[in-house]
Amino acid sequence: MRPFILFLMFVPCLYLSQMKTGTFSELERLQKDSPKPVIIHLYTDWCSVCKIEYFRFNKDKELVEMMNDNFYLIHFEAEKTKEKINFQGQEFEYLSNGNSGIHELALALSKNKEQPVYPLWIFLDKNQNLVYYQEGLLTPEKMKQKLKEISAL
Repeated sequence: MRPFILFLMFVPCLYLSQMKTGTFSELERLQKDSPKPVIIHLYTDWCSVCKIEYFRFNKDKELVEMMNDNFYLIHFEAEKTKEKINFQGQEFEYLSNGNSGIHELALALSKNKEQPVYPLWIFLDKNQNLVYYQEGLLTPEKMKQKLKEISAL
C-alpha cells in the first residue's frame, strides 16, 4: 500500500514540467499582449518519432522552462485538425481525402507541398518571420541551441 501512495504523490510531479501549448486562434491575441517568437510543431498521431521527440522534450526541464518563458508553442496535428485556421492574414481549411486528409496550413508551412515530413518544426521570430525550419527528428540539445539563437535576435 505504501508504494502505491508514493506513486500517487509522484504522479503530479510528472505534469509539472510540460510545455505549454496554444492554438492559432489564441496566437494573434497573445502576440498583441506580449510579442514572443513562435514555435510550430507539426505532427501526426501515427508518427512514432513525433511522440518520442515530444516526450524527450518534456523530460528536459531546462528546455521546458526556456520554451514556456520565452516562446509560444503551437502543437499542430496536421492530419486531424479540421477547423478553419486564420494565420498571417490567410484562411486555411482541412482538405478531406476520403477517410483521411490534411490541413492546408500544414502544406503551406511545409517545403514539401505534396506530403510534409513529420515531425516538422517551424521557428518564427516575434514578427512572425521564418528563422528556422527543421524536418525530422530534433534533439533536446539542438532545440535548446536554436531557442538560444532565436532569443538573441
